[in-house]
This record gives sequence, structure tokens and C-alpha cells, in this order.
Amino acid sequence: MAKVTKQMLTVSQAASRLGVSVDTVRRWNKKGLIKASSGINGERLFDSAELERHLAKNSLQDRPWRVLKASPANLSVIELFCGAGGLALGLSNAGLKTELLVDFDKDSISTINTNRPKWNSHCISVTDLDLSRYRGEIDVLAGGFPCQAFSYAGNKLGFADTRGTLFYEFARLIEQVRPRVVLGENVRGLLNHDEGRTLQVMTSELERLGYRVAFRVLRSQFLDVPQKRERLIIFALRHDEESPILFPVEKDYTISLRAALKRVPNSQGQVYSAAKLKVMKRIPEGGYWRDLPEEIQRQYMGASYFMGGGKTGMARRLAWDEPSLTLTCNPAQKQTERCHPRETRPLTTREYARIQCFPDNWEFSGSVSSIYKQIGNAVPVNLGYHIGLAIRAMLDDKPRRSELAAELATIGASELRLF
Repeated sequence: MAKVTKQMLTVSQAASRLGVSVDTVRRWNKKGLIKASSGINGERLFDSAELERHLAKNSLQDRPWRVLKASPANLSVIELFCGAGGLALGLSNAGLKTELLVDFDKDSISTINTNRPKWNSHCISVTDLDLSRYRGEIDVLAGGFPCQAFSYAGNKLGFADTRGTLFYEFARLIEQVRPRVVLGENVRGLLNHDEGRTLQVMTSELERLGYRVAFRVLRSQFLDVPQKRERLIIFALRHDEESPILFPVEKDYTISLRAALKRVPNSQGQVYSAAKLKVMKRIPEGGYWRDLPEEIQRQYMGASYFMGGGKTGMARRLAWDEPSLTLTCNPAQKQTERCHPRETRPLTTREYARIQCFPDNWEFSGSVSSIYKQIGNAVPVNLGYHIGLAIRAMLDDKPRRSELAAELATIGASELRLF
């Protein structure tokens, strides 16, 4: 595949192209609405194609929130580290058939059993798992394995280096099952984890197992998710599969928090202490700690006030007309506050679920803190849906394959390494 040369613009040029101030461009960049890369002198550079997409997105009206679904496909999935079922539900909504789900968290498996009692889900450690009986019978093996450092034996960077990690178990089960495609999902930070060596070992091991590997950071806010959430998606396609590796293409629209929370059901949630409530009442919609009087800033932030970094998550109130900030496992953590745009309170569990694209009838098991954690750790359901369509385009030999492939990005050999 021929490599496309990008036209990169300075922040001043980007501001001129968008018809806004330089400060606005910088603010949009910090909010994740447009992305930038670093030049050789550390300056921020903006891809002209990215700016064109931003103009197109802003020219369209806000889209309604909905859970996406497609027709069934004859493709089977086993998912490890499945959590509360965000990816599983997304893949199912894309038409894929769930054969087995595994997680070590009892509440997460209880959540799945409550909502999909016919799914074959089990609370078990992957270290105790044997999937030999599925060999050659499964199309997709998926897993959001934790990001763990490896113990390197010199500079060889081999499979033995992964021993004792959950990726080691993931690779062991891939070898047992031999699926047509492997789907790995992780945080963006895996790209640079341990100076890139962690991801290098993973991709090398997948190649040793007989797979072509590609990865890409997907931005959920441009894939029908009302949330600025980036996830690293790794696809490994078995060498006997002839399809190119395909990834979802970003849409020319976003879904606002206002649309996501429209008529959201009432639910339980955390509450602020009296002292914190008094502080948060001063924060305007879309604002954060810098909107407080300096005396209150110092008092509220304590030692953090004198530390570096923007600390933009502190005392943060969300904005109605933008996608939500990335949800964490707790909406009232001091460093990653997620306050309702209008009411002075943390987001409720049902609001959390809406932002992660779970349907309103998806019930969660466990305590309030467990529910927040399950939702916060989940893959957004609609992101899982778009990933599922990409898998269908790679594996499905029906006429729909060409229809799907036309909407997806093909990864060439020159783009497989991002570090």
C-alpha cells in the first residue's frame, strides 16, 4: 500500500483554517476534540485531514443516543477478561455469536448471567482454563488483558519473558484454540509501556503463533459513543486468512452528553460531602478547578496545587454539548471528577451506563462501588459493535463483506509499527 503523505499545520495555521483563535485550538486539543502530534522541536502540529473532519463534524447537528445493532452472522467468539459484558454485547449486537465468556470478578459474571442467562459465562481464572476442545472451531478469541511489564531475558524479547503475566495465559489459549482472528483491547498507554517493549513482545509472540498483526488507537467519541475514550485495538489475523486487516473509520459526527442522558432512568449513585458540595457548586458547566477563587483552589487542591500538569480532571463539571470525559471507576475521585453538567452531584450509575452505551434494561450486580467499577472498566458497547463489524468484514464471505469493507480502514504493512 502506498504511504499517504500528511499535510501538517502549526497551531496558528490550524486556527486560521478553522476560523477560531489559537487558544480555542489548544483547548479543543486538550479536550480530545482534535488531536495533534509533536514536531521535531516539540511544537504541536495538526493534520489537515483531521481538521477537515473536525469542520464536517461541527457542521452537523447532534446525533441521538442509541445502541447499534446488525443482522446475525455465522461467526463465533470466546472472550477472556470479559468484565460486565460491554465488548461481548457490542460484538453480539454486530451479529457475532458468543460461545464462552470468562472473568475472575464474581459481580461481573453475575451481571452477565442476569442479562444473558443463555450465554456460557464462567467466573474462573484464565490460569485454570483449558480451551483445547475449541481448537479449530472458534472464529474470534478476544481479551482485554491487563497491561503488565515483562521480565526480559537479555535482549531476546521472547515468549518466556511473558511468563507470570496474563498475556502469557492469553497467548497460551490462542495456541490452544487457533482462532481465525485474535482481538486484543487495552489502554492507549500500552503503546509506550516500558518504552514500547511490552507491545513489541506481544506482537512478536502473536507473529510467532502464525498471525499477521496490526494495531490502532480508536477514539470512541467518533464511533457512536458519547465519551472521549481512547482504546488500543490489536488485531491478529491467522496467516491462512486472505483478507487485509481492517479497522473502523471515524464518523463525521459526535454524540453529546445531552443526547446521551435524555430521559435517563433514575438510579443510585455517590453523593458529595458537605464541604465538597460547597466547592463544586462554584464550578460552571464545562469548568474545573481554575474557575474557583485562588484561595479556594489552594484549600481544595492541597499539595496538588503546587505540582505540574494541567490537573484538568480536578473539580471538573462536564459539559452538555460535548461527549463526556473518559469515565473512570469512580465518578467522585479528586483527580478525575465527573460532576453532572447542571446538578451538583456525581454522575449516577445509570448515567454511567448510558455513556458506555449499555441499554437501560442491562442490570448490574453488586454494590454501588462495584457497579461503577464494572461500567468504568467496560469497553463501550457501540465501540464493540464497530469492532465487530470490522471482524465481519475480515471473516464473513457473504456479500455483506464488501459492503462493510468499504466503510473500514485497511492497514498496510508500513503502518503496523507505531513505536
